[in-house]
Amino acid sequence: MAYNGAVLSNIHNNYLTAYAPNKNSRFDAHKKSELRNIYNSIVKLNKDAPLYKLDTSKEAKTFAVGIKEDARSLRSSIASLGGLDEEKILNKKAAYSSNEDMVVVSFIGEQTEAPDGQDVPSYNIEVNSLASGQFNIGVFLPDTKTKLSPDTYSFDISINDLNYEFQYNIKENETNREVQRRLSRLITNADIGLRADVIEDGRGNSSLRLSSVSEGLKDADASIFTVSDDHTSKNSGSVSYFGLDYLARPASNAEFLLNGMTRTSTSNTFTVDGLYEVTLKGISSMEGQAATIGLKTDVESLTENVNALLKSYNSFIADMSGYTDNFSGSRRLLGEMKGITDRYQSSFDVIGLKVQDNGTINIDKDELASAVLSSYAKEDFSSIKNFANSLIRKTDQISLNPMNYANKTIVAYKNPGKNYATPYITSAYSGMLFNYYC
Repeated sequence: MAYNGAVLSNIHNNYLTAYAPNKNSRFDAHKKSELRNIYNSIVKLNKDAPLYKLDTSKEAKTFAVGIKEDARSLRSSIASLGGLDEEKILNKKAAYSSNEDMVVVSFIGEQTEAPDGQDVPSYNIEVNSLASGQFNIGVFLPDTKTKLSPDTYSFDISINDLNYEFQYNIKENETNREVQRRLSRLITNADIGLRADVIEDGRGNSSLRLSSVSEGLKDADASIFTVSDDHTSKNSGSVSYFGLDYLARPASNAEFLLNGMTRTSTSNTFTVDGLYEVTLKGISSMEGQAATIGLKTDVESLTENVNALLKSYNSFIADMSGYTDNFSGSRRLLGEMKGITDRYQSSFDVIGLKVQDNGTINIDKDELASAVLSSYAKEDFSSIKNFANSLIRKTDQISLNPMNYANKTIVAYKNPGKNYATPYITSAYSGMLFNYYC
């Protein structure tokens, strides 16, 4: 049976956007040995699993996909705080900026010392201008019947060395604003690196505004995108009528001084020597005004890491609590997570972490700050590191078999002593990703 591959691809991408909004991190990449261990674990899991009858409702599929993605998100958040090594967990160095209204920074280095053995350096950044995207603003037209005759029109957009043709129909008695709104949706939903919206001038007239998602210009480029209907396949004339080709503001690069040396960037976010990820937020108010970026102290870094860990953990607990009315498996999972926190609760009290009745953990900032400065900090904070390692192991277990928490009924057990590996468990989960729309 014939099918439209592009439509299916759009559906697939939309589904993944809904259920997996988080970007992949470097901890989502694995060595061959790690993938082999996962494969062996799946084989063992399937070999011992009975046959189930699964709940195949839309809500059940959302739960199964969501619980795995929430677990993956929590694991990635913890791993980003120092890695997955039990000794290094929560040891991530935190960066500071002396002026966060102008420069925001995070530390991305793999080590706490520079290659020459010296401490990680600090930098001074003076911002002269920010990188900006391109804006095209069309003609402001009254909300009356369009002067373009009813027909099929098309125009071409060139962006990122690619050309896209957009086709649309103008209907009888359709107004300018109706066509502008339709074109806005058409361009934005195409997801080619442009956003389109309809703006008003306060006198009842409206215009179609096109803006680039990216910022800055490459050396050889005069613009990020161009709009034309000179050589399009359908009727031309709509580009000039709506003014889609009018360049209202060209893109520009960021200009700044890094330790006194002039630098440029096509984006407001860039890296410095592989150590810092810098985002420019504002311009220096006067010549010579610079922001200093560098590493926070170990005490400040540890405090920031604990806050980030508990923020991710509490978010996971809140997400799981949202499923409890319809899925008993989420209540079981919350009980398992409570078992983990109960194991460390007495140790948490010493460092100002308070386990709540709903399973979340609150922070007493004064007690936490006092504990960090204590001469017993290393011993006292070993509990939070052990807690983080326990969460890593638990999220690995959830990700390996999210169907363990789904609504299901056992139909039959396998013949003891004569079990063999089957793809049943993993294929049941994978099928939920595809059979909903295929």
